[in-house]
Amino acid sequence: MTVQQLLNITTHRPWKLPSERWKFYQEWNNAIFLHWQVSLEELEKHVPKELEIDLFHGKPWVSVVAFTMEKTRLKNLPSFPPVSDFHEINIRTYVKSNNKTGVYFLSIEGGTSLACKVAKGISELPYRYSKIRRAANHYKSYNTAFNDQLDIEFTTSIKQQEKTILDKWLVERYALFQVTETTINEYEIHHLEWPLNQIELQNCHINYSRFNKLTSDNPDIVHFSKGVKVIAWGKQKSDKTGYNRNID
Repeated sequence: MTVQQLLNITTHRPWKLPSERWKFYQEWNNAIFLHWQVSLEELEKHVPKELEIDLFHGKPWVSVVAFTMEKTRLKNLPSFPPVSDFHEINIRTYVKSNNKTGVYFLSIEGGTSLACKVAKGISELPYRYSKIRRAANHYKSYNTAFNDQLDIEFTTSIKQQEKTILDKWLVERYALFQVTETTINEYEIHHLEWPLNQIELQNCHINYSRFNKLTSDNPDIVHFSKGVKVIAWGKQKSDKTGYNRNID
């Protein structure tokens, strides 16, 4: 599928595509989703006050998403594998801001230090380097600075899973927000709906000491996806003092 074909498919989106020209292309492949319903009181400790925590039937959720980033590139330029291809793990929750629903990253890890430096410099997202190893049915990471650990062994099914309302709420997000000292940055993305497959965990060990009250070795919901092709726009900055925290 070409980029233009991808941009022409928009009926699944909750709002229109941005009018500005897109800036980045990337692929998020072989993604493992682990989801937990969490305490609002505990989650509020980790989310900036400028963002409103999004709730599903009155409850917040946190997810760990472990995948492989590939073919990342600027528009009209080729990808460069030492920077464009790497394993990534993000810990995210779900927020509302500026009349949109999206995600907020509590943590992002990349499997190559160079890619992390470039991604962090361009996006201001909280990328940090971790040792990440991936095999067909095994995903493992370790961060020496924080002693963070992720170790997942799994099997997947080729049969696609029909998404529930909650599944769509968790995975179909088309904006993300990040807070700096002076601004809130908004990033728009576009992709087709995630194709989901069943996944069975043979082993799941997660130890992020900062987030141990939000995650555990027994997620409430798990998903696997072969991945999506993603178009991304540049960050839109809003001053904290004038930012619209509510959503209609």
